Amino acid sequence: MTTRHALITGGAGFIGSHLVDELLKRGFEVSVLDCLLPQVHGDAEMAEDGWPVYLDPRARRIKGNILDDGVFEASLDGITHLVHLAASVGVGQSMTNIADYTRNNTMATAVMLDVLSRCSHRVERIAVASSMSVYGEGEYWSPAAKTSLAPPLRSNEQLRRRSWELEGEGSGEALEPVPTREEKPLHPASIYAINKRDQEEMVLTVGRALDIPTTALRLFNVYGSRQALSNPYTGVAAIFISRLLNGEPPLVFEDGEQQRDFVHVKDVADAFATVLESDKRVWGAFNVGSGRSVSVNRIARTLARLLRKNIAPRVLDQYRVGDIRHCFADVSRIEKTYAFRPRREFEDGMEELISWVATARKPIDRSSRSMAELSQGRMVV
Repeated sequence: MTTRHALITGGAGFIGSHLVDELLKRGFEVSVLDCLLPQVHGDAEMAEDGWPVYLDPRARRIKGNILDDGVFEASLDGITHLVHLAASVGVGQSMTNIADYTRNNTMATAVMLDVLSRCSHRVERIAVASSMSVYGEGEYWSPAAKTSLAPPLRSNEQLRRRSWELEGEGSGEALEPVPTREEKPLHPASIYAINKRDQEEMVLTVGRALDIPTTALRLFNVYGSRQALSNPYTGVAAIFISRLLNGEPPLVFEDGEQQRDFVHVKDVADAFATVLESDKRVWGAFNVGSGRSVSVNRIARTLARLLRKNIAPRVLDQYRVGDIRHCFADVSRIEKTYAFRPRREFEDGMEELISWVATARKPIDRSSRSMAELSQGRMVV
């Protein structure tokens, strides 16, 4: 049997390192291409070779930036499967670092695809990390019209009067959030979301042109061990943990009742590995979530309880530009196509995260700095 060799861009990060573990377990050879950004890795425990201690030593390590000439092309030697995870991540930060985000996300993807289209290689399957943020608002149900809707973003006027829930256009009807399907029109509400939409469309388009089966996985809110706890622009669970461990309340935008879909990182790694192992010739986008909704307030309370911190969240009653109200996944398409379903329950996954936190370095709380940057950029209303 031909050796399967996967290259993971951004493979030293949170999701990437778990995917390294999963692919090695499934018999792949694995190479990692990562520039080891200080914002992600600056406070992590690093080995003598300068890579994170949690990264499996069996993975070949390539330190470099896709944007630098020749780096990606050189890393393709012997590669049969490609996973593109490398990206700048953060809805809020993307609105104040527009050029950097577009360069690191959209332009880096263009460089990668340019190499694939003009150079000799053995890549036979591609998977790219997209995001639930491409949807903008999730999908809703209109009780009056008895139909599903893809409503526009809330107006500035509505947000100024602190009316957080989605309303029917012209009617003022309260809309009910429902699981979001891949067919929903995309209305990205931040530069990061635009970048991710561009990434998935670019990779799918070039994958079709090169006749390489290509899958974009729209990841919902990923949590679990190895998150960058000191990065104030990472996932909400990690940000809340950093605040709680430093004796500070989690900062919650709006009223905290916005609903999200939290999916464990090991389920995400399983999804990528399942797609890579498949022999189906598929080009398309698929949700990867738990299929269940959880309020941001519940996340804050659950983490405080598991960390044994008697600290209630501080509800800001403010709006962060680029945020949406509700979005959680319909995961039926990936189950039908790839027979994949997430297996980790929310409480079990949170306990795994907290167990890892107990062994990790105490995070540095940088929330105040990020809030100041957002406020200075007029991103908090």
